[in-house]
Amino acid sequence: MPVTASDRALAERLADAAGDAIRPFFRASFAHELKADGSPVTQADRAAEAAMRRLLDAEAPGDGVVGEEYGEKPGVTGRRWVLDPIDGTRSFTAGRAIFGTLIALLEGDWPVLGVIDQPIQRERWVGVAGRPTLFNGKPVRTRPCAALEGAVLATTSPHLFAGDEVDGYMRLALAVAGGNLRQGPVYGGDCYNYALIASGQLDLVCEAGLALHDFAALVPVVEGAGGRMCDWQGDPLSAASAGQVLAIGDPARVDDVLEAMAGG
Repeated sequence: MPVTASDRALAERLADAAGDAIRPFFRASFAHELKADGSPVTQADRAAEAAMRRLLDAEAPGDGVVGEEYGEKPGVTGRRWVLDPIDGTRSFTAGRAIFGTLIALLEGDWPVLGVIDQPIQRERWVGVAGRPTLFNGKPVRTRPCAALEGAVLATTSPHLFAGDEVDGYMRLALAVAGGNLRQGPVYGGDCYNYALIASGQLDLVCEAGLALHDFAALVPVVEGAGGRMCDWQGDPLSAASAGQVLAIGDPARVDDVLEAMAGG
């Protein structure tokens, strides 16, 4: 089923509802705790997801819902809304406005609509499969990248790579930096880095250990702006992907990235 104007309008209302729930907590006193995996969760995360779920229950009751904080609600339509109320909770708790709300719509296992919303700066990227990505209502494009060396690479934290992933990431970082890591990656940013890929401010993002709610919304945003998202083997991202994620602004550099990471 193609994404409709109503689907997109609902996604934007979900982002509005999440933003309204989040803004009162930003740089304010609020309760937070650590989840079993050691990641933080706050009142704002839970309030934002609850607000989105209420809206989905009212307007799309047959669709499934997968949320970071409240788990999965099965649906009957073959469609699922995937919600991450605050991607970048550490940035949020530190008062840094580079976190975002992520909203995706999946048909089967494939992301067909994505929203990255930064509610403090009032910045919103909306991607729909087969259509141009919009930033605050206007089309955006990724930028050309003539060579891997000199490209601007970003990742949230090098500490999030495990085992052999460290080697793959470091090979890419060295290739981009021409062997001089003083010209190294941009760190921090979570989902905001992918939005900046779509807007032509960054060239590459490399991450691992992501869950579906972390990456589903990013795919239509980056690809609708002319970029490419894939796993570390170059395969498209779906609900079955393992969480090793690449975002590449210029698709001409995909093979270069994969070769560098493999040590070729």
